[in-house]
Amino acid sequence: MDTLIALQNGFATSLSLGNLSAALIGAALGIIVGAIPGLGSVTGIALLLPLTFGMDPTTAVILLAALYYGCMFGGAYSAILLNIPGDAPAVMTALDGYPMAKRGEGGQALFAANLASFIGGTVGIIALSFMGPLLAEIGLMFGPPETAALILLALCSIGWMLGDNVAKGLIATMLGILLAVVGIGSTFGHARFTGGSMHLLNGVSFIPLVIGMFGFSQLLEMMTDRPKPGEGPEQIPLRESIPGRKQVARLVPLSLRSGLIGTFVGILPGAGATTGAFLSYVFQRKIGRNGDQMGKGVVEGVAASEAGNNGAAAGSFAPLLSLGIPGSGTSAVLLGGLMMWGLQPGPLLFTTRPDFVWGLISSMYIGTVMAVIAAMLIIPFLMQILRIPISVLIPVIATVCVFGAYSVNGSMFDVWLMLTVGIAAYYLKVAEYPIAPLVLAFVLTPRLESSIRRSFDISNGDPWIFLSSPISVTLISVICALVVMGVAGAVASRVRVRTART
Repeated sequence: MDTLIALQNGFATSLSLGNLSAALIGAALGIIVGAIPGLGSVTGIALLLPLTFGMDPTTAVILLAALYYGCMFGGAYSAILLNIPGDAPAVMTALDGYPMAKRGEGGQALFAANLASFIGGTVGIIALSFMGPLLAEIGLMFGPPETAALILLALCSIGWMLGDNVAKGLIATMLGILLAVVGIGSTFGHARFTGGSMHLLNGVSFIPLVIGMFGFSQLLEMMTDRPKPGEGPEQIPLRESIPGRKQVARLVPLSLRSGLIGTFVGILPGAGATTGAFLSYVFQRKIGRNGDQMGKGVVEGVAASEAGNNGAAAGSFAPLLSLGIPGSGTSAVLLGGLMMWGLQPGPLLFTTRPDFVWGLISSMYIGTVMAVIAAMLIIPFLMQILRIPISVLIPVIATVCVFGAYSVNGSMFDVWLMLTVGIAAYYLKVAEYPIAPLVLAFVLTPRLESSIRRSFDISNGDPWIFLSSPISVTLISVICALVVMGVAGAVASRVRVRTART
């Protein structure tokens, strides 16, 4: 009851004209920023933060928070329409969203993404409202050993879950890990695998990599396999793309489930929305009725990943507000903003500044509604992209790829890097190696390395720290089971082949 009263008072704060305008502007900017490859929520908030110095702290954080979960909506647009994920979590959305767009079902994918984003984000906000401090305490149970085990589980799952060939999926995962360790190591500060290049000391930039892997490689496919006039997919009219009752009834349960998974992942320090989207996607693939079709263009894959990353975005506010521990890079930037305004996140924040905390939480409900309305209204304009002739679309995508790669550091090296990995990704696709495991391994490996190193620092080099808690033991047991099942499956398939030959 106290929570409901506090939330009611928070709505009185967030429904003021200034705060309401901040939520609307932030959500709209977030959609735009999220849809532009090369920006993302971290960059968007970092650029907007200096402009909020003179604002009221509550209004400023409402604006920045709205931009954060607005980015979760917008990241799906370029992933679905152009196969260029706007940010890392949208990598999972592209797996099914772009194949749907190629079949003329881009409108369905966009509507499903927005609906799932709204449901997943709302689940995370409700959990934050009623269980914020409790969620933060759960997040504290995941120290470096537990986080390392969780990320290792995700890495071990990637090869099995994404792609039709397990061996090729694992090879792609290993390639992603190798790319992730390029640069100055976080442990000893030595340069690794840079080939003497000064440009690689900070590692391989994520944005040029993902633009090349998805966008430029897709551009090469379009150039080498251009359909003849009249052979392209017939675009489904917008009215027919709007989800009906049966489709909504199918999407709501999986979006609720994926939102819960994403919220749980969001409260874990360092896990982030990418991990939330991936685990939600994998879970849906294992238990969903269309799980075997995911990755080939089904709406369930789009909904699972979008609900998962929006749930994680909302869940990351629990440790941020309750403990002052950022759950992602974006919330780390927000933490700096809070401290700049003289607000000290932690358990006392809920009692010393309830107007700020509950004003922010209540504004997230309003901002999410505004974001989904704005996102739905944009769809008719986005659908026009699918009607652009391929002869026009190819130079447009090429321009987006070059601009997105160059905009990260203002360096032509990133452009050449994007072109190189794009050509490599094209030949990997020709050889039927999946690209998604490579990119996801690239994102998760630095977090794994950091967690392992912190674990050894805590234990003075004793590896038994990874078996010191029930959580890490359980996760490692699951990892061992996955490895055994994979080896057993491979042996069994070889035995069947030999038996069939004889």
